[in-house]
Amino acid sequence: MVTRVFVAGGSGVLGRRLVGQLVARGHQVTATTTGRAKLDLLRRLGAEGVVMDGLDAVSVGQAVAGARPDVIVHQMTGLSEAHAGRPNMRQADRFFATTNRLRTEGIDHLLAAAEATGVSHVVAQSHASFNGIREGGWVKTEEDPLQVVEGTRAISHLENAVVGAGGAALRYGAFYGPGANDDQVRMVRRRMFPLVGGGTGHTSWVHLDDAASGTVLAVEQQARGVFNIVDDEPAPVREWLPFLAQCAGAKPPRRLPAWTARLLAGEMVVGMMTEGRGFSNAKARRELGWELRYPSWRQGFREELV
Repeated sequence: MVTRVFVAGGSGVLGRRLVGQLVARGHQVTATTTGRAKLDLLRRLGAEGVVMDGLDAVSVGQAVAGARPDVIVHQMTGLSEAHAGRPNMRQADRFFATTNRLRTEGIDHLLAAAEATGVSHVVAQSHASFNGIREGGWVKTEEDPLQVVEGTRAISHLENAVVGAGGAALRYGAFYGPGANDDQVRMVRRRMFPLVGGGTGHTSWVHLDDAASGTVLAVEQQARGVFNIVDDEPAPVREWLPFLAQCAGAKPPRRLPAWTARLLAGEMVVGMMTEGRGFSNAKARRELGWELRYPSWRQGFREELV
């Protein structure tokens, strides 16, 4: 069945993959961007492009009303250098400020527009890479709480609002693929991404194409609840970081004591690399029938970076 899908944030790194997959499956897509420069890109992907300010209730309401969608998908972030500046985890509150507003004010505007126009299903981007509660085992399910780190309150607001409205919150792992982690790969090649402490913290990864395909399934099946959209292999930093360096043609990462990293990079980075918890994708596989192009980051890194 052809569905009219409204993708807020359709010109972003994941939004573009999602728009392409939705169009390929026959859906009619309206996708938003924050400036006219990317409207041609959205048209080339097969979508109707619309300029929208996700933090402006009137702009959101007008865009949604004009599109008359059956489903709304929230993929808005402010993590590009144009919006957030260069990544600086010592000032994480500043770096994530716009994204946190989009996860609170932005989702509230979209849900209000959905209610006003009779849209019954909303799917929204959440996050699950290293931010599982730092107690107990290293791999968490959707039933486990998230660790309180920068942005957790915004994520909790988004998930509670969307699930409360009968929609689905998709906890994506750390993205990789063209355009997703280019800055990280450059830092690895320059040996500016050290292995902190014992590198015991776990991370969950997901390739952009797999994240998009999981989202398509959530849209088509009108999924409800929280889903971890991550690959099959949450892994400690001491495994994935040297492998990433190898695939990128770089020397092995330098090692840095936790106390030194805390001074240089801040508590968030140290916590991620020494105590982070990854996530299980069993629910998404079971309930959505999700199959991954890259079940493991090992295969994905090798094919994408070599």
